[in-house]
Amino acid sequence: MGVGLHTDTHHRDSLALDVLEPVRPQIESWVLDWITREPLRRADFFETATGNCRLMSGLCAKLSQTAPVWGKLVAPWAEYVARTLWTRALRSRAWRSLPTPLTQRHRREAKGRPSFPTVEAPKPDRVCRGCGKQIRRDKRFCADCAVTVTRENFDVGRKAAQRPESLARRSATQRTHKQAIHNWKPSDLPGWLTRDVYARKVQPALAQVAKSRIRSALGVSEPYSSAIQAGKCVPHPRHWLALARLVEVSAESVRAGTSRRGE
Repeated sequence: MGVGLHTDTHHRDSLALDVLEPVRPQIESWVLDWITREPLRRADFFETATGNCRLMSGLCAKLSQTAPVWGKLVAPWAEYVARTLWTRALRSRAWRSLPTPLTQRHRREAKGRPSFPTVEAPKPDRVCRGCGKQIRRDKRFCADCAVTVTRENFDVGRKAAQRPESLARRSATQRTHKQAIHNWKPSDLPGWLTRDVYARKVQPALAQVAKSRIRSALGVSEPYSSAIQAGKCVPHPRHWLALARLVEVSAESVRAGTSRRGE
C-alpha cells in the first residue's frame, strides 16, 4: 500500500520509509520497554524557543548505536521488495539470480543454515535512578545513591512500624503465637520427628524452599522465615511437622534412611 500511495519528494525517501513499516512494531516495543524501565534525565532533552522538544546529542548517539540491529531486521523486507520489483520488471529472468547482500541468504542456504540470522534486540545501558550514572544491569541505584535511598526507606519503615495500627497488628500476632504455644502439647508431635531428624533431614532441605512458602505454611514474618531457611534458628517444635511436610520428609523416608545407613 505504501508503494502505491506514496511518492518520493524532496528530502524524503518514501520507499525506504515504507520498507521500515513491517519492523516498526518491534522497534516501538523496544523503545516503550526501555523508557518504562529506565529513567530519562533532563539533560537528555532541550526545548526550543517555539516550544518543541529535541533530543540532546548524547541520547541521539545512544539511540543511533542500535541502528545496525534494526538494519538486520529490515534487511529481509528490503530484499523482498527488491526481488518483487525485479521479477515484475524482468519476467524473463529468474528472481533467484538477484543477489542477497544484506542477509547473505543464498550463501546461508547453500551451507545448510537458516535463511535469516537470529536478531537480538539491543540492551540499553542501565542507569542509576538517582543520578543517572551507568550501573550494572541487576542494580537500580549506584553505590552512593543506594545508601541514601536505603536510609530513607529505613526511616519510612520505622515511622510506619510505630503507627497505632501497626502496633495493634503486631500485638495481635504476638498474642496469637503465644496462645498457640500455650495450647501445643509435646504429644502432638509424631514420635519419629525428633530434634535430630529435624537437624539432619528437614533443615538442610529448607534451603531449597522459597521463603514465601515457609512464611505461608507457618504464618510467620519474612525475617523469621529467612532465619528458618538459613538455619540460623530452630523454630518451635509445633512448626516441625509443617516444615517436614513442606520438604516431603515423612516417617517412611526416615526409616528408609536409617535402614540404608545400617546396611
